[in-house]
Amino acid sequence: MTTPNVDPAIENFIADVVTIGSAYDLDGMERLYTADQTFLILTGEGEVMRFTRAEAFAEFRARRDAGEPPLSTEYRILFVEQQGEDAVALLYRRMSPEAPPVMYELRLRNQSGHWAVRGETVTPWPGSAAGSFLPPRKMAA
Repeated sequence: MTTPNVDPAIENFIADVVTIGSAYDLDGMERLYTADQTFLILTGEGEVMRFTRAEAFAEFRARRDAGEPPLSTEYRILFVEQQGEDAVALLYRRMSPEAPPVMYELRLRNQSGHWAVRGETVTPWPGSAAGSFLPPRKMAA
């Protein structure tokens, strides 16, 4: 299966999401996510954990404020499907050499000519160890 040509605007937007989010740049993240964004994580036990935008941002804020090192920007676009003002992107993503790789599904919406993430789903990468997709904290919160 081959990935259709990816709209350069989506490809650049995904690069911004990875780079800005990995740096815990909350001001930059504000413009990348819709107000109703949700974050889903499939755990190794098969449970789905759901986080609101505020909860996900709070975790990144806590990591930034504790002095955590930036996350890795390692990613690879696996597939993008665009249908009008909506798109879904599947990514290989690794947040740290200490964290297992995961598959990210980004649900995107084009709002007034700008792409935004309206939802993310994180699932274990096939064959990788189940567990947290973020590296363990190095600094006390």
